Amino acid sequence: MKKIIISISVIIGLVLIGYGTYKLSKSRTFQFWDNLVDRVDTDQKVIALTFDDAPSKHTDNVLDVLKDKNINATFYCIGQNIENYPEQIKAIIDAGNELGNHTYTHDRMIFKTYSTIKNEIEKTNQLIRNAGYNGEITFRPPNGKKLIVLPYYLHQHNIKTIIWDTEPDTYHPGNTELIIKYTIDHAKPGSIILLHPFCNDACLADREALPKIIDGLKNKGYKFVTISQLLNYK
Repeated sequence: MKKIIISISVIIGLVLIGYGTYKLSKSRTFQFWDNLVDRVDTDQKVIALTFDDAPSKHTDNVLDVLKDKNINATFYCIGQNIENYPEQIKAIIDAGNELGNHTYTHDRMIFKTYSTIKNEIEKTNQLIRNAGYNGEITFRPPNGKKLIVLPYYLHQHNIKTIIWDTEPDTYHPGNTELIIKYTIDHAKPGSIILLHPFCNDACLADREALPKIIDGLKNKGYKFVTISQLLNYK
């Protein structure tokens, strides 16, 4: 009986550890060594619009919307995509937008070695610099996942981790109208909005929603800023 109780206790302990690790890996408001931002605490009506997985063949579509609405955004770039779409990454920079690092391969950066994480980030940073971008490069982990080694590396190199507090396509994938409504209803001063407009059919709703999201938030008095500009409001 004692062995059974011990076995059950071990199983429960492992389950709790696994659940805790899972929750920690996806937390939007906490990571070890801090330096994580999911939104900025401000009463100013400013919002940062961010895009993941840039660039792609749909880059021009997004840039046309931003130009038409006279705003800039922050593009979190995958290193492999930078290599595959060199003209598009230059177009993002030339339009005055901000670039961030989203790793080289877009693998989840949990249970990875220090050297793997180092290579993923530094290789992508170098590609961003080679494209002609000179501003601060912040970092966004793929799928928002991080545990210990990744935050430790970022802390060592004083790199800010940028998450988000408004991600409409998580709740309404593929539904343009609900993506628009969710974003406008949930965004607040200091929010960081995440959209995924760069893949093919699965991202069509995000591309279609983008101009109406901008219009809707502008009508509520919001000003769009880049991540580096938003951080100045902290």
